[in-house]
Amino acid sequence: MDNCIFCRIVKGEIPSLRVYEDESCIATLDIGPAERGHVLIIPKEHYADVTECTDEALLGKLMKTAAGIGARQMERLGADGFNIVQNNKEAAGQTVRHLHIHVIPRYENHPVIVAWDPKDPGQEELRKVYEILKD
Repeated sequence: MDNCIFCRIVKGEIPSLRVYEDESCIATLDIGPAERGHVLIIPKEHYADVTECTDEALLGKLMKTAAGIGARQMERLGADGFNIVQNNKEAAGQTVRHLHIHVIPRYENHPVIVAWDPKDPGQEELRKVYEILKD
């Protein structure tokens, strides 16, 4: 897509600091990082979000790349862990309509980035949702 910022980054029209590249994706430093060493993994082919990508091999490759980047962040940056975050649609925090994965290094005593307050829906509500979602 001509107006997609990530497509333009992939094509080299917009400069990026690539820490990894292969035939299917690039991994580049995020210019608005949540933490030092925050990396974006961007497939070279345009998909608006994960629901548009039916290429199972690519999806597996993206996750394998994310795991490798996270391991590198721990080894080389001294991160104590990492988050793999993949947002879909605006309501979920997706700001660029091109499938991408955030790999965010985590350091002890830094604020938690990805967290939620666990709820207790009760067994009846869980059963209702189960009936709706199961195959």
